[in-house]
Amino acid sequence: MKTEDLIQAAREAHAEAHVPYSEYRVGAALETVDGTVFTGCNIENANYSNSLHAEEVAIAQAIATGHREFSRIAVSSDRRDGVTPCGMCRQTLAEFCDEAFPVVCDRDEEYDEYPLGELLPNTITQEHLE
Repeated sequence: MKTEDLIQAAREAHAEAHVPYSEYRVGAALETVDGTVFTGCNIENANYSNSLHAEEVAIAQAIATGHREFSRIAVSSDRRDGVTPCGMCRQTLAEFCDEAFPVVCDRDEEYDEYPLGELLPNTITQEHLE
């Protein structure tokens, strides 16, 4: 899939966001190594700690259908401000993806791309728990 198409999928996903508190819509499109794309949007809750992030929703859908290998993720907000995944979502991605995993962040007519390891250096891994 072309990067622009993955970004478009993330944009379409944020249209479905439930954001009555922040009014900040986020969408994510996660591409698996076989080319399947899973999308997610943020879902806010009055108890903020129960809110779900777009990246989490996309990853959960992929995992629930048996996917464990991912090639990249695109993230977009309705403000097209180059939003990056938060620290929690970065750590969740690191559970399944290596440091080179591409994270594509949508801006108006362009995008930024970061390797996950740059966004989350010194990641907590399974090796740290052994």
